[in-house]
Amino acid sequence: MIRFEEVYKFYNDTAVVEDFSLEINEGEFFVLIGPSGSGKTTTLKMINQLIHLTEGTILIDDKRISDYDLQELRWNIGYVLQQIALFPNMTVEENITIVPEMKKWSKEDMHDRVTELLDTVGLDPDKYRNRQISELSGGEQQRIGVIRALAADPDIILMDEPFSALDPISRSRLQKDVVELQHKLKKTVVFVTHDMQEAINLGDRICVMNQGRIEQVGTAEEILKHPANDFVKEFLQTGLPHYQEEKTVQHLIDNDYITRTSDAPSTASIEADAPVNDLLLLMADHSTVKVTHADQEDCMVTRDHLVHYLASQVNTDKEASAS
Repeated sequence: MIRFEEVYKFYNDTAVVEDFSLEINEGEFFVLIGPSGSGKTTTLKMINQLIHLTEGTILIDDKRISDYDLQELRWNIGYVLQQIALFPNMTVEENITIVPEMKKWSKEDMHDRVTELLDTVGLDPDKYRNRQISELSGGEQQRIGVIRALAADPDIILMDEPFSALDPISRSRLQKDVVELQHKLKKTVVFVTHDMQEAINLGDRICVMNQGRIEQVGTAEEILKHPANDFVKEFLQTGLPHYQEEKTVQHLIDNDYITRTSDAPSTASIEADAPVNDLLLLMADHSTVKVTHADQEDCMVTRDHLVHYLASQVNTDKEASAS
């Protein structure tokens, strides 16, 4: 649905996006991730022409974005920011219906759409539609920001680090909401984050960027099991395990994330009472690691175990660390 063909963006003589070529499939949840200055937000904003590319081509449904009427293009692309940008002088309903009103929807259709969307994110329409924005919590405001982007039923949703300012519990809940919405509505979502945990939790595919270039594109499992180069490997090591600092390898054993088997060969070993962080670092270079324990049978951990553990635990561990 969205295709980049040799896209460049220069500011003066500096390339902030360079030789960027990939295709984002219709209905896909696609994540752009990388360190600060990697070009991910610039790439996102080029899709709806908030930033204009310097060279190359971006196509939506095989049509150049420059050939679309700009208003038509942006009406068909929802946009969610970290700063939310709700209008404080408007009610929740008035904020949600800004674009439908511009598109001259009937009052009845707008009212029904607000009801539908508020229900979808677990907010009682009768309770919330006439509330002022100042009366909402940060998480509630961000929910309104998400469904406002969906209000006019666009095909594409762009999300630029929308949850990074929230507390861990609100962030975790909103991640779940967005995944459920995307599965239900089948929108094409392009999501920017610097958090690998979030990328794993949300993305059908992930694009790792560095200094404006693509380092690797793949599923979370593909990237975790087969990092393309040293940059991706180091980014995984520094970006994944922060919430695991207090856990040990024994935690994985106790919760059946590691199979008690000695059949698989290994070239490295780790003690069961070692931090999970140490295991993550070790597995960047070894596909199988033996876990040793003084009082129990040795067992093996593979990258498949690790992927399963990270995907299953990211939300649970965030909520536990915040409580």
